[in-house]
Amino acid sequence: MRRTAVVTGASSGIGAATAERLAREGYHVVLAARRLDRLEEVAARIATAGGSAQVSQLDVTDRDQVDALAAALVACHVLVANAGGALGADQVADGSPADWLTMYQSNVLGTLHTVQALLPKLIASGEGTLVVMGSTAGFAAYEGGGGYVAAKHGTHAIASTLRLELCGEPVRVIEIAPGMVKTDEFALTRYRGDAAKAAAVYAGVAEPLTAADVADAVAWAVTRPPHMNVDLMVLRPRAQAAQHKVDRRL
Repeated sequence: MRRTAVVTGASSGIGAATAERLAREGYHVVLAARRLDRLEEVAARIATAGGSAQVSQLDVTDRDQVDALAAALVACHVLVANAGGALGADQVADGSPADWLTMYQSNVLGTLHTVQALLPKLIASGEGTLVVMGSTAGFAAYEGGGGYVAAKHGTHAIASTLRLELCGEPVRVIEIAPGMVKTDEFALTRYRGDAAKAAAVYAGVAEPLTAADVADAVAWAVTRPPHMNVDLMVLRPRAQAAQHKVDRRL
């Protein structure tokens, strides 16, 4: 019997790459996100590669939908709480409260909903693993990132608190915190479809991280022996020494 892994935000980017990688590791992967057509494309790639997957259209900010997903699952051994993202790059003084709320709801409350709904099944599995997709923004602020920084500090707080509260339970809590990752949609969504602004984020950086790099880190952490916990893994490209220090060869 295959072990089951649920991946939220699995329709693109890091979520899709993680789902495909976990399928290659032998997991039956439940792909959860809002865009059903994109989920079906990911599931088809997994099936073509000989893996096992199912799709579940899901908005992690809707608790009823999250609870319905949890109720429909026989078991859950791994949860990758990946859904989230950034919106806007305004200064704190000029930031949109609506954007801040959207980021809080997806990154923080979305993680809370999925964890609360699936934690009983993770515990019941006897060897559960919860992966929280954080960010280096959860540790260091940067100009123009206040809303996202605040949200990812919240995500980091959830992971850190859960690790304390679940001590003694058969569940590992792993936080993966990527820095600069170039995906098709993250920066484009942040800048509301402005391709020039999105491209400028990675300008001059020869090798930013890719979604596959992050998926590789997730798979390594998840497949360690059950007694071994990777509390926190910070990932950055070699060209990025810190949030504000990036080697750009323009």
